Amino acid sequence: MTADLISTESSAGSLPLWLLPEAAVDNWLARQPAALAQWVRSNQFAGERHRVLLLPDAQGRVGGALMGLGGLASADSLCLWHAAPLADRLPADRWHIATPLGAAAATQFTLGWLTGAYRYGRYRTAPSAVQATLEAPEAADITYARAAAAAMARARDLVNTPANDLGPAELAHAASVLVKQHGGSITIVEGEALASGFPMIHAVGRASSRAPRLIDLTWGDAAAPRVTLVGKGVCFDSGGLDIKAAAGMLLMKKDMGGAACVLALADLLMQMRAPVRLRVLIPAVENAVGGSAYRPGDVLRSRKGLSVEIGNTDAEGRLVLADALAEADSDTPDLLVDLATLTGAARTALGPELPAAYSNDPPLLEELRGHAEREHDPLWPMPLWNGYDEDLASKIADVNNMASHAFAGSIVAALFLRRFVTASPRWIHIDLYAWNARERPGRPMGAEAQCIRALYRFIRSRFG
Repeated sequence: MTADLISTESSAGSLPLWLLPEAAVDNWLARQPAALAQWVRSNQFAGERHRVLLLPDAQGRVGGALMGLGGLASADSLCLWHAAPLADRLPADRWHIATPLGAAAATQFTLGWLTGAYRYGRYRTAPSAVQATLEAPEAADITYARAAAAAMARARDLVNTPANDLGPAELAHAASVLVKQHGGSITIVEGEALASGFPMIHAVGRASSRAPRLIDLTWGDAAAPRVTLVGKGVCFDSGGLDIKAAAGMLLMKKDMGGAACVLALADLLMQMRAPVRLRVLIPAVENAVGGSAYRPGDVLRSRKGLSVEIGNTDAEGRLVLADALAEADSDTPDLLVDLATLTGAARTALGPELPAAYSNDPPLLEELRGHAEREHDPLWPMPLWNGYDEDLASKIADVNNMASHAFAGSIVAALFLRRFVTASPRWIHIDLYAWNARERPGRPMGAEAQCIRALYRFIRSRFG
C-alpha cells in the first residue's frame, strides 16, 4: 500500500467511476446514451455488491466504470470495504468518483481504496502489479485516510512477518523506530533485568534464546490527558511445557497481534497529533520449551504482588499482560486499553471478525461500540461476570491463571486481568484475533488490523 495511489489534484484525463446501489441502476441508465445503456443491460449489471463493469468510450477504449453497492439505500451509506476491490479490479489508469459523496462516505471510500491495495510482499521476488490511482473525492479527509491506511498496513506487516524474523528484539526495534519518527521516547527492560520488577514477563520468556523485553514508549504533552495502551507481544507461542499440537502452532506468529494493533493505534494517534499524553507498554516474549521453562504447578510472584499458580503454561498471554497492566495501572491513566490475541474461546463465541470487549465501566464500552459501528471496525461488549471469578481460585496461591473448568474462557481471562487493574477508573480489554480466516476484497487471508479505527475515533471524541 502506497500513498501515491491517491491524488489530491484533478486531471482532465481521469476516468469516471459511478457508484450504484441496486435500486439506483435503472434511474442512472435512463439518463445515459442509448448505446451505453444497452452495453450495461447486455452485461446484466444490476448493481450487485463489489461488481465492477468497465464502460467503453466511442473509440472502444475504457471510458469509465460502474461499481455495484448492493442493497445500500444510497452511495452515502457505503463503507471502506465497498471500495476495497477497486485498486486491483480497475485498469491502472487515473480515476475520479462521478457519484456525489458526503464527507463521511468520501473518507470511507478513500480509506477503502488504500486499504484494498495492501499486499505483503517482503518475501516475494516478483514486483507488485501496477494499480489504479484515485483522485480523492473533494469532501474526503485525506490526511486521516492516509494515516489510517498506513497504520493498518503497519499492523498487518508486523503480524504477517514470520517469527524467525520477528522476535522480541525485532518487535522492540519496530516500536523504537515508530516512536522516534514522531519525537517520542522509549525505554526497554530486557532479559534478567525483568526478574525483579516484571517477574511474570521474565518467567514466560526465559526459556527462549531470545530474551524477553518490556517495551515502554511515551509521546505527547505531559500535561495532556493520559492514554495508556497495552499490547500482548507473544512473538511465538509453542504453548510452553503444555505444548500445543502442530496444528495449533501454525498461526502462532500472530500471537503478537495485540502489540501490532497497539503500535498501529499509537501510530495513528501520533500522525494525527492527538492532544493526549500517550504511553504504550508491550511485554514482548517467546513462549518456548527449554530447561529453564516455567512449569505447570509453579507459583509466580507478579509485579502487583499477587501470587499466581500456573494451571497451564499455554495461558501465558494473561501472565505477561498482568505485569504490564499492573505497571500501567500504577500510573492511573485517564484511559487504559489493552489489546490481546488472548483466547480461542472468544473466537468460538463471536468468530474471528468480532473482537470481544470488556470494561470496568459498561457505559464506556457502549460508547466505544457506537464508534466501532460508525467506523465499520466491529467489536462486541462482553460481561465481566463476577460469578466466574471464584473459578480462578488456587489452594496455594492468590489466584490460578486458569479456571477449574473449560467454560467462558474469554470472560475468565478478562476476570484474571481485572485483578491487576485496581486504580484505573476506565479500563477496556479487547480479546481479538488479528487475522482474516477467509479471503475477501480488501481483506486477504492473513493479518488484520482490528479495532484501530474504532479506538482512534473513541479517543478523539473523549480527548479532542
